[in-house]
Amino acid sequence: MTSEPLMRMRLRVEQDIFVVRQLGREVARTVGLESQDQTRVATALSEVARALLAVGLNAEVAFTVPAIGVPTLLVTMAHPDAGAAARIAGQLQQVGRLVDTMEVDEGESGTVVRMSRRLPPGAPLLTPERMSEIRAGLSEHVPGTPLDELAVQNQQLIAALDEVRAQRDDLARLNVELEETNRGVMALYNQLSQELEETNRGVVALYAELDEKSAQLRAASEAKSRFLANVSHELRAPVTAIIGLGRLLTDSGSDELTGEQHRQVDLIRTSASDLLALVNGLLDLAKAEAGRIEPHWSEVDLRAVFGQLRGTLRPLATRPEVDFVVEEPAVPALRSDEVLLAQVLRNLLTNALKFTESGSVRLSVAPAGTDIEFVVADTGTGIPPELHERIFEEFYQVPGSKPVSGKGTGLGLTYARRLAGILGGGLRVDSTPGRGSVFTLRLPTAS
Repeated sequence: MTSEPLMRMRLRVEQDIFVVRQLGREVARTVGLESQDQTRVATALSEVARALLAVGLNAEVAFTVPAIGVPTLLVTMAHPDAGAAARIAGQLQQVGRLVDTMEVDEGESGTVVRMSRRLPPGAPLLTPERMSEIRAGLSEHVPGTPLDELAVQNQQLIAALDEVRAQRDDLARLNVELEETNRGVMALYNQLSQELEETNRGVVALYAELDEKSAQLRAASEAKSRFLANVSHELRAPVTAIIGLGRLLTDSGSDELTGEQHRQVDLIRTSASDLLALVNGLLDLAKAEAGRIEPHWSEVDLRAVFGQLRGTLRPLATRPEVDFVVEEPAVPALRSDEVLLAQVLRNLLTNALKFTESGSVRLSVAPAGTDIEFVVADTGTGIPPELHERIFEEFYQVPGSKPVSGKGTGLGLTYARRLAGILGGGLRVDSTPGRGSVFTLRLPTAS
């Protein structure tokens, strides 16, 4: 749909160049273009009018605002000379920079030049009523003289110079601020560089100290392991001798002992046996910590291992209130170290039997994803949640807990977790006081 033009005029003489310039500025003002855009439109009109009049007289100019689309001032300048487009197109290349679009075409009735300039977002809404008012106002517009137009151009030039001067001053101020900012940034950069360098020196020193401490800790750990191993070896011989001598004293071939002597000798033998168990536990733990336990991987028959545990630990389950159950393994075989695996399970079952007064102690095994889990569950006294990790420390026992039978060295669970790590797995506990404990040994199915 084509809107009715706001204004029309014809270019007949050079005097009309000033008239179309004034009229273009007035139309641009009334439709809402800003001051600078008004000057651009007026200048573009005067240059195109000059180029058309150089071709020939009698060109028509129409100002239109399309009713649809983006609000835009459209100026159409038609000349009856059909061959003028090629001649004036080169002259108007620079003029095209003053407007949004410029087209020079050969139409049916001659050469047509179209220019457009978009209205700013804040321009008043051009309703049909407003458009009628603009047409009425433009129809009464009286063009000024060339001197008047020259005065207007001078005022516009002065305003443009003032604006350029203000922009130049703003640019100079911004340059000064930028230089100050750059100096501040460089100062901050230098400060940060110095602080970073100092921090790096501190980090290097800290790493050196940590390396030294780590070396000291390794040396202390190795010294502890050597001490435990040496002491264990040194204690094993006299303790074994004490046990042997006690056995000789109570032998039927020896002199008859009184009842009190017999009781005291039994006490000596029992204490020596407990001490020997402690020495053996210390020696095993020292070997594990020193990394001197190398697993021997092979295909382990879990049915045979479970049968051996069932037979060797059955004598410990002497109370009828405790049901000792070693289930048939759901996984028949596993690649692992049979001796170390049996030792871990034996320690867990022995510990469970010691602290279970009634109920059951149960060993089972089942697949767990790509791994396998051995579960030792009991209905003993249980362990508070805050002590679940502490029970794996050397010589630690839960406060207030008393074994129902036998005495522990405080090394069984520690040694069991060490062996679990050597086998490539882990050992965890889930326990609630008064409801028992569940120890889970998780191992990979393949070494």
